[in-house]
Amino acid sequence: MTLHHQTAGPPDGPPVLLAGSLGTTLSMWDGVVTALSDTYNTIAYDQLGHGASPAPPGPYTIAQLGEAAVALLDALGIERASFVGLSIGGMVGQWLGAHAPERVDRLVLLCTSAHVPPAQPWRDRAATVRAAGSPEPIADAVAARWLTAPYAGKHPDRLAALRAMLASQPAEGYAACCEAIAAMDQRHDLAAISAPTLVIGGAQDLAIPTEHQRRLAQHIPGARLEILDPGAHVVAVERPADVAHLIADHLEVP
Repeated sequence: MTLHHQTAGPPDGPPVLLAGSLGTTLSMWDGVVTALSDTYNTIAYDQLGHGASPAPPGPYTIAQLGEAAVALLDALGIERASFVGLSIGGMVGQWLGAHAPERVDRLVLLCTSAHVPPAQPWRDRAATVRAAGSPEPIADAVAARWLTAPYAGKHPDRLAALRAMLASQPAEGYAACCEAIAAMDQRHDLAAISAPTLVIGGAQDLAIPTEHQRRLAQHIPGARLEILDPGAHVVAVERPADVAHLIADHLEVP
């Protein structure tokens, strides 16, 4: 079972794996990939249960999502890569940093957390999506938190595309990933992360507010924190050039 992915950039360049937010496909990284792929071998992928990746019956765990990412590296013959993850992608990045450190060069964790309580709203969301056979019932409310209001107002087509992306996800895969978040608590694993880590937050992120990123930066040894203002949850879509610049700067530091 290999996750669906797309590569860009020089095949012999430093490999960078990019994992996106709950409800998105690898296309959310298009702007960032364009900026990075002159130098880096970028591999953007669809999370398990998302896009064109397999969607086995759930519930999933963050460990299962991390193991799927390791399997993708194995399939590509990549021993070690830098990992960039946003939201649930960043949760996977934390697991990799703590449990598969030999596979991780550097970490970039965007708009994410080690623990997102309470669990019941995530389970309720999973039940709603399964009952409807689609994320459609929750698409408006969720997508509305992905971009800042001024940006969405100026770019209604971008918001509409993100909403459509969310609504098109496999119901079981989306619901199973909600259950993975509900069960997740990686707070005690953060001290084990040895990869140089950059944490990025969005100042207007209502989905996972900046106090979560501040806690990550406090508890991951040597981590650096950057807050983008303006910026909401899917900050890689709203501010791809700035996100790419921060990533490249982090990857290039000796």
